[in-house]
Amino acid sequence: MKPFKAAVIFVVLALLAPAARAEEIYLSVAHSLKEVVNGLADGYEKTHPGVKFVRNFGASGALAKQIEAGAPADIFISANREWMDKMKEKKAVDAGSIDTLAYNVLVFAGKDGVRAGGMKDLPALSQIAIGSPKSVPAGEYATQAMNRSGVAERMERKLVMARDVREALLYAERGEVEGAFVYKTDALQSKTLKVLFVVPQALYDRVSYPGALTFSGAKKADAVAFFAILRSGAAKALFEKQGFVIR
Repeated sequence: MKPFKAAVIFVVLALLAPAARAEEIYLSVAHSLKEVVNGLADGYEKTHPGVKFVRNFGASGALAKQIEAGAPADIFISANREWMDKMKEKKAVDAGSIDTLAYNVLVFAGKDGVRAGGMKDLPALSQIAIGSPKSVPAGEYATQAMNRSGVAERMERKLVMARDVREALLYAERGEVEGAFVYKTDALQSKTLKVLFVVPQALYDRVSYPGALTFSGAKKADAVAFFAILRSGAAKALFEKQGFVIR
């Protein structure tokens, strides 16, 4: 075969050959971890050109229900133990891989001028935002705090429900409510709000972030490697930089 003809055939075959597809790692992660996980995932993609993360951030309950319904997921990180336990019971995650990655603190955030220095001051406000307790752990923690502090009944008609903690923060930033129950890390992300008070830990269960591999994720080397990175010392330093608590 003449060299020119052979070269033409080689080029044609190369064009017809399917392009190598990057391995996709599906992440289902509580919204408040977005900045940390994005930073770590971006770094992993740069050092592993054949890997692409498909990222899904949202309320823990909504993410869990999506996975149960068949949505692809290789790593699941919740903002409370309850949703992870439910996923474990339904055999939707690899129980042996479950590990708590970080902790957080519940705060009440609002703009300057809002008079709220503690739970006792909330009934005097017109409206506040919380994540829907049915699917948003931050809303569940806020509900616990209102019940245990004795203000829940007076707050029933003043609550504006949000799809996740970031939406609750957005309502307060827009001035649609006077304040919002959010995590400390979310409040630190806001340029217009400040922490009006830290909710006493005795009023709600500790905010934890358990993570786990799903059974599909446990079969992917890069998913296993990335989950190990999430538990590494470098990741812990990044968590702390964003305001999370490690112990």
